This record gives sequence, C-alpha cells and structure tokens, in this order.
Amino acid sequence: TVSTELDEIDLLDNIEKLKADIAAIGDVNLKAIKTYQEYKKRLDFQITQRDDIQNSIKSAYQAIQKINDTSRDEFLKTFERVKTNFQEVFTQLFGGGETELRLTDETDILESGIDIIARPPGKRPQNITQLSGGERSLVAIGLLFAVFKIKPSPFCVLDEVDASLDEANVLRFTNLIRAYSDNTQFVIITHNRRTMEIADVMYGVTMEQAGMSKIVTKKFEHR
Repeated sequence: TVSTELDEIDLLDNIEKLKADIAAIGDVNLKAIKTYQEYKKRLDFQITQRDDIQNSIKSAYQAIQKINDTSRDEFLKTFERVKTNFQEVFTQLFGGGETELRLTDETDILESGIDIIARPPGKRPQNITQLSGGERSLVAIGLLFAVFKIKPSPFCVLDEVDASLDEANVLRFTNLIRAYSDNTQFVIITHNRRTMEIADVMYGVTMEQAGMSKIVTKKFEHR
C-alpha cells in the first residue's frame, strides 16, 4: 500500500541519516573508558597533591606568623630590659648622664634599626655618631654590658675596646670589668697599661728576632 511504501521510505531515510551521523563520529575508540579512568586517576592524584601543597603553604604561613608574633614579644621584652640595663651601666661608666634607645621603625619591629641617644654629664643629648671617639667607645661598651647582663656568659673576649679611651675613661672601663669578673672570665686584648694592671694573668707577644715571636706569661697575686 501507499502508507507502507511511505513508512519504508522514511525508515530508509532515517537509516541513511544514522549512517551519516556514525560516519561523522569517526572510528570508535574501544579503549575510551579505560583511558578515561586512567586520566581521571591521574587528575584525582594531582588534585590531592595540589590540596596538600596548599595546606602546607597555609600551615607554613601560620607558623611564620606565630614565630613573628613570638619574636616581636620577646624582642620588646628584651629591648626594655636592655634599655634599663644600659642606663645603669652608662651611669656607672660616665658617673651620671642619660641614655635612650629608639626604634627607627616601630611599625616593623623585626626589621627596625635602633638609634642610640646619649647624654654624658654636662652635655646635651646626642646621637652616638656625634660623640667623641672615646665617648663612642664607652657607650658601645656600656651597650655591650647592658646586653651581657641579661644573659651573662662565663667567658668573654674583648679585643682592644679600650683603644680610644683616655686615662679617666680607661679607669671607668677597668672598674666595670672588676664588677663583672667574679662571675665572668674576661680575656682582653689591649695595649693599655692601665687595663693590663687589673689582669690576673698577662700574656705578651714579643719579637726578639725577625720573623720569630715569643710569648711571655706573667701571673699576678692580686687584681
């Protein structure tokens, strides 16, 4: 019948369209499912690694922040103690006067520098760079001992720290050494006779012949 013939024609047309669609798809990859599973496995592994790295970075930043916070707290505590000690030692060395330690950048304490302001007796406050050579040396010695007082060491080496001191300041320096020498052994490299006088043992190096050094040892009964 006519209807049957039309149905057959439509069916044939559909078959041709399906063939064309299949041809457009191309060859079927029979390993597509397996390949997909392999790529998905690799992707899942990389996502896991990415998450681990991101978590590690986050933990590292948190640890750094905690360390920075602790460092700031400890620095400020120590800084205040050094300021107090510095004033005490400065007064001891200069027989009076005032000192001040200032942070150059209070917004970034861990990267900040420190300005040293000193006012020896009878003088106006000055930055350490404006003091005389002897005064600078004495201020530096005072700051060294201010830090030293916080955590004293049983052993301390000082290399010609008295080189710029006049006789009066050498006396102040040696008195400071005496005050600390009960608990700390000092090794002082010096050319100053006044400093040598406070030693328990003195080691000297001489050159009696060219190119030949000789060590001389002298022990003293009293300081």
